[in-house]
Amino acid sequence: MAASKDTFFKPEKLSPQAKAEQTTSVARDILESEAAARQKKTEKLRALRLAQPAPEAPARKTRAPKKG
Repeated sequence: MAASKDTFFKPEKLSPQAKAEQTTSVARDILESEAAARQKKTEKLRALRLAQPAPEAPARKTRAPKKG
């Protein structure tokens, strides 16, 4: 089969259902990749937070007894 302009550039006619399925598939792929990136970032930040020394709790201030 010889390569021709029609072979490479002829757009394929898709049904509305096929277009919707393609759009849904692409949207799901994007959402999954964003969720994976978010999860990776969360794990990295959690590891950094846990690696830091724990902050010491400040001493509680006590109130002076009321004079009266």
